[in-house]
Amino acid sequence: MTIHSSHPFEPDETDRDPIRRFRGRLGGAVSLWTAGEGRERAGLTVTSMLVAAGDPARVVVLLHPDADLLERVEETSAAVVSLLTWRHRELADVFAGRFPAPGGPFRVGEWEQTQWGPRLVSAPSWLGVRADARSRRDVGWSVLLEAVVEHVELGEGAPDAGDAGDTESSAPLFHRRGRYLRL
Repeated sequence: MTIHSSHPFEPDETDRDPIRRFRGRLGGAVSLWTAGEGRERAGLTVTSMLVAAGDPARVVVLLHPDADLLERVEETSAAVVSLLTWRHRELADVFAGRFPAPGGPFRVGEWEQTQWGPRLVSAPSWLGVRADARSRRDVGWSVLLEAVVEHVELGEGAPDAGDAGDTESSAPLFHRRGRYLRL
């Protein structure tokens, strides 16, 4: 057996997409988007999103066109957007398809059904959103979707980055250049 110093499935430096590499240097908070109910649930970790204040507030997201989540959001018109914390690293990898999840990804964590979809109980801050089907359009290799924010929960369990009360488990989860970070 050989132990490699690099990721065994990563393409050679010359074969990597420069735009994807640039985007990876931006970094961002890791969110978990979930939709559906029962056996028809789907979820995906997402960093490519923007929250726009307004009346109503909106969320703009980029999703892979083949993602089960996109199909489920288009069917139900609703989703839950949970902000993940440092303790959710493994769960983020499960929903990104990087870690196996025998029985499915919703076997990881505790879930509560809401009118927008399944909510991760341990995620203290989350949104309930309603997708605007008219906003759907192809953007590069992704699908851009807008959703209207219908519900906001700002949990007390996770202080903002930089607060004196930050703990290892409640620090916001960030992703940059293929790695999770705490600020």
